[in-house]
Amino acid sequence: MNIVARIQGIIVKPGEEWQKIKSESTSVGELFKSYIMILAAIPAVAQFIGLCLIGKSLPYVGFVRASFTTAFAQAVVSYIFSLATVYVLALIIKALAPNFSSQADQLSALKLAAYSMTPYFVAGVLYIIPPLAVIVILAGIYGLYVLYLGFKGGLMGTPSDKVLGYFVLSLVVEIVIWAVLGWILTAIFSPGVLYRGL
Repeated sequence: MNIVARIQGIIVKPGEEWQKIKSESTSVGELFKSYIMILAAIPAVAQFIGLCLIGKSLPYVGFVRASFTTAFAQAVVSYIFSLATVYVLALIIKALAPNFSSQADQLSALKLAAYSMTPYFVAGVLYIIPPLAVIVILAGIYGLYVLYLGFKGGLMGTPSDKVLGYFVLSLVVEIVIWAVLGWILTAIFSPGVLYRGL
């Protein structure tokens, strides 16, 4: 797989790209090694640079940055959580499949979860400049549209009249997963712990 072409395709022409993805022969392990693990590292590395080297301005505190150790720890935990989120979302998509007359195929579910995260992972480079994090969130929202197109494109063999329900339920689960992980990360790396003044 040409990773650059895949990223361009899934971001610029997701409908067409899903049709290519649907027919591709790969494995869960290969998809993780050749795509997910690489892209998930982008926001993690950018967060490390942004927190430790660039820093940010916090209300009532001023301009601060994280220590090397703390920023590195957050980047590692964030990376692991990103990988876990993709895998758990794929498990949930697979588990929900029978309820929507779809194929409970683990590889197809992982393709949906992984490739729909592409816009978020790529935009994660903007974490280098912490105030631009809002753009990363917008990219994540675009990723939800990409996910919908994947369901619509037939990756799980879902009947057209059940695509919307399958997508919405998967979306709700994904939001809950991200909310829980965000809460955990915030609890572990609260601003008081994470930053030291310059």
